[in-house]
Amino acid sequence: MNRITVNHASIAQLTCGYAGDERRHHCLYCGYSTRRGQIYREGEDLVDAELALQRHITATHGSPFEALLATGKKGTGLSDIQRALLQHFHDGLADKEIQPLAGDVSLSTIRNHRFTLREKTRQAKALVALMELLEREDRDPGSRFIDIPGSRRADDERFAITRAEFDKIIQGHFPEGPEGRMNRMPKKEKRKIAVLIQVLKRFEPKRRYAHKEVDRILATASDDHVTLRRYLVDFGFMDRTADGREYWVE
Repeated sequence: MNRITVNHASIAQLTCGYAGDERRHHCLYCGYSTRRGQIYREGEDLVDAELALQRHITATHGSPFEALLATGKKGTGLSDIQRALLQHFHDGLADKEIQPLAGDVSLSTIRNHRFTLREKTRQAKALVALMELLEREDRDPGSRFIDIPGSRRADDERFAITRAEFDKIIQGHFPEGPEGRMNRMPKKEKRKIAVLIQVLKRFEPKRRYAHKEVDRILATASDDHVTLRRYLVDFGFMDRTADGREYWVE
């Protein structure tokens, strides 16, 4: 399973700050992960993989609430004022305590913000339901966004590639077919990402590859396998050990 990032996580995963598969638990906000079945030392304690991940989130990101809030306006859809108020509410402050922290706004203004946030909650649920219904009834599969493997920023619009766009890019850069060789490396970022995703399909998920194996597979797509390998790592599609001896699909 590819590592789930915050923009593809379920509500349950967002509320705990991590996701997992049969092998590992991983943080939604960074590359940290723990292996199921392994025992970790946390100070004087010995803890299992899931508890170690939970403690990582607390130590590194504050809490699942604070980590999600820190994704900013792009990640939450909330203004700076709304995010600040949510933090105050989360801290358990009364409206009168929030007043001086919010620039001495009136108590009625704070209450109005509370009401607005509740309305946003209701509207967000409706929007999720609408989008799920739209996907079920979508009569134009080409307009759907493709799934992006690996790790990347939630607010990176370069990864917003529709199925129709992806197919057109692949046809233009793999004249012998998707499994053949590239005619050139695109200069535009979105096209480059699409080409890298296609090349990535030549690797098996969850398998570790030696450096030479990676170059051999990439050579089936391009003579410049070194650049391809670097891009796959730079864009977060592959990861590697610190010494560069092993690579795997991220």
